[in-house]
Parts: sequence; structure tokens; C-alpha cells
Amino acid sequence: MSGDTCLTTTLCPAAGPKPKTCSFKGGSLGNKYVRLNVGGSLYYTTVQVLTRHDTMLKAMFSGRMEVLTDKEGWILIDRCGKHFGTILNYLRDDMIALPKHRQEIKELMAEAKYYLIQGLVDMCQAALQDKKDLYEPVCSIPIITSPKEEERLIESSMKPVVKLLYNRSNNKYSYTSNSDDNLLKNIELFDKLSLRFNGRVLFIKDVIGDEICCWSFYGQGRKLAEVCCTSIVYATEKKQTKVEFPEARIYEETLNVLLYETPRVPDNSLLEATSRSRSQASHSEDDEGFELRDRVRRIHVKRYSTYDDRQLGH
Repeated sequence: MSGDTCLTTTLCPAAGPKPKTCSFKGGSLGNKYVRLNVGGSLYYTTVQVLTRHDTMLKAMFSGRMEVLTDKEGWILIDRCGKHFGTILNYLRDDMIALPKHRQEIKELMAEAKYYLIQGLVDMCQAALQDKKDLYEPVCSIPIITSPKEEERLIESSMKPVVKLLYNRSNNKYSYTSNSDDNLLKNIELFDKLSLRFNGRVLFIKDVIGDEICCWSFYGQGRKLAEVCCTSIVYATEKKQTKVEFPEARIYEETLNVLLYETPRVPDNSLLEATSRSRSQASHSEDDEGFELRDRVRRIHVKRYSTYDDRQLGH
């Protein structure tokens, strides 16, 4: 037979004499085929292939180690035969096509280590490292678990920060019909922005805050803007919580924080340009000492609204 494997089904142990132990004299067979039973999978190959490299197989088939044979002359190897055909191909050509999945590569590497085939072990290790780099996450999103952790992340970040706080359980009223959909849209937008600007902006999630859905934007360690996406709706007989999706406003504030990508150097003119301007009518001499870091644009989308569901004419 010209193939490596002539039978891949697992053989059931049959009653009979125990396998014989003998020293295999490979030199007398040369290029003739030998029969191998590797964990129930049967293979035909030559002694020349098995002894090409300095491996455990060479020691077994050059007479340096004893081998087990059954009554029909099959040489027994007590290992899984799933990847033994791949090992034979490597012994022939010094090169193989590795499996695509990491688990199968790990299995093949374990067999290569058992047979002491160092070249194949190195190939498997290199492939596993490449796959690890390939599947490295595009961006990592920290999840806030305490106020101190949030403060530490924002203060230590050299990049602008965008934080999404969503806590659906923090609500004592029922939600309006579209609130769940809008909450999901806010979360999806956060994921899209984090993938797009992950190298320029630090995105963090907060699931323990008091608000139901709120965006916060930071630059140079200072809070610049806030977009609150929830409002209380007063219906005829009950109150409901409404979640909005102000997509354009969120995009605008995200682009604004990109102005703070420069190294952390206090830039009052930049803070003033991107902060809410105060009305001149409310200015007084005491206001001149107002610090820029206290200026935060807070955008509340219909924070409190009312509607009456009664028809006209009633």
C-alpha cells in the first residue's frame, strides 16, 4: 500500500497471547514496509523514514530499544494515532502543513515532544505564537468596579477618556417602549467608537453608577462634558423612564476630546474653547477667579418632560 494509514478505526482488544517484546533489527529491512499499530490506527511506512532523524522512532527501529509486536506482527506504539500520519510526513519531507486550529496544533506538539522530534516541536510553537498574536484583542475596555478605580484610571491615562455608564437595574419606574432599544444602541455605539479610536482614546465602562445611561468625556484628567441619555416622562397616571439615543451629540463630544491627545500640559485656552461659555449677564467680579477645571458641559436630553395621551377634544 502506498498510503500512510490503511485503517483508522480503533481496534478492540482481542483475547489471545500477550504482545511479544523483541529487538527490532531495522537494518535488514531497508526500504521495505513495516506495519505500525499506533493506538488502534494502522500505518504502513518504511524503516528508512522512521530512522531519518535522531528521534525516539529511530531508537526504536534501529535496534537500540525493544518494541512490542502482536501475534500478527504489527508493531505496537501506545500513543494516540490521530496525528501520527502528520508525523510521518514531517519525517519524510521536513515540512508539513500544520492544522488550522490551536487545539490540534497543541495535540500535534504533544506527540512531537513524545517522539523527540524537535524540529516539529519548534514549528508548532511558532505557529501557536503567531495565532496568539493574530487573535490578540483589538482593544481592551476596563470595567469600573469602584469610584477609586475610576479616578485612578482617568488620572493615570495619557489619552483622552470616554466613559459610558449604564445601569439598567437602577430604576424605580417602568421603561417606555423604545428605551431598551435605545440603551442597546448606546452600547453598540460605544463599541464602535472604541474600535475606531482605541489607539487614541481610553474607553471605559461603568456599571455601578447612579445613572441609567450617561456618557462622560475627559481630557487631561479633567471632566469636559457629560451627555445624560435618560429622562422622566410623566404620563397620565404613572411615571416612566425614557432612554434617548443622541448619536450626533455623542459623536461631537468624542471628536472634541481628540483635541486632548497632546501630552498632559495644562492648556487653559483649549479647556475654555471646548467648555460651556458662561453668560456675560451673570458675570461678576467674584467670577473672575472661577477655575476652568470646574466647567463641565452637561447635556441632558429632555431630562424632565411631560405628555398627555388623551385625544384632542376630550
